[in-house]
Amino acid sequence: MGRISLTHARGAARYAPGVERVLVTGATGFIGYEVARQLSARGSRPRLLVRRPERAALLEPLDAERVQGDLRLPASLTRAVEGVDTVIHLGARAAFERYERLRPTIVDGSLALMRAACEAGVERFVFASSLLVYGEARDPIDAQTAARPVVDYGRAKVEAEVALARLAEAGGVAFSAVRLPHVYGARSLLFERVHRGLVVFPGRGRNVYAHLHVEDAARVLLATAEKGWQGVSPVADRWSSRWNEYFAILRQHYRRFHLFRVPSGLARFGARVLEPWLSLRAAPALVTPDTVVGWNLNHPVSPDTLWGELGLTPRHPTIERGIPAALDECVAFRWRHPLADRS
Repeated sequence: MGRISLTHARGAARYAPGVERVLVTGATGFIGYEVARQLSARGSRPRLLVRRPERAALLEPLDAERVQGDLRLPASLTRAVEGVDTVIHLGARAAFERYERLRPTIVDGSLALMRAACEAGVERFVFASSLLVYGEARDPIDAQTAARPVVDYGRAKVEAEVALARLAEAGGVAFSAVRLPHVYGARSLLFERVHRGLVVFPGRGRNVYAHLHVEDAARVLLATAEKGWQGVSPVADRWSSRWNEYFAILRQHYRRFHLFRVPSGLARFGARVLEPWLSLRAAPALVTPDTVVGWNLNHPVSPDTLWGELGLTPRHPTIERGIPAALDECVAFRWRHPLADRS
């Protein structure tokens, strides 16, 4: 098959007919679904790694190949990467739990996927990382900001980044890690709760955090793969806002939305009490002490980081533009986020 060819028309990135083979992991999740949707819409027929067959029905609208696999089963990954040129890796346990629960997928599973990719002759590997690799940041974060995670999710992501980069270099694979901020959209866990009318926030909401609409997050990951960009970088939209500003815009456009604040100290204590019980379940735990810490970090991002290198501009440059667009999409369907899906 031919390679992806990116052209620009009025600032929008498009893929020309003739595309290469792309494997997307985490395609039944929030961001992974959007990556798969955009690939399908642009004429590619991506291969989508599916761990839970009961969620595969979500992918029915897409022109895509589905393959059964699990990051914890290396043999299934060998099948998944066969004949693939590019891997866009979003699959992993996506909750702010303890390191020992995160490592099997975020670290070990990612390394197993990279080993399989190297053996199969994959050319590019894009890893979706997280802004939580950083600690408290009063100044805007950019590509030169050192990673100093204070939550286990961030620690696991940094460990994976470093180990993946080493394997990629040894295997001749072009590697990139894109550190995503708070990504939002109609299918996000936050918007599922907004749609229900109530969001519980553990803190005062005065801290500044970077955001990115899911459409733009997917565009960045795809452009990173297309251009063969190599390196590690954060990315966000052009306005890192306080959570209070984020919620004010939500309320302005969606009157049914209500916010219930819990003091961060009380929330952390409650999460500590509940964590041992919640950890007994196989399902990801959403109430953890690290969840509270993560919500209350200051994580502004320098607004032009990475965009220029990829030749892109955000379609939703601020939450003032992106939040109404996400709410518009909420009208069309009901979505169950994978962390809330117990099937």
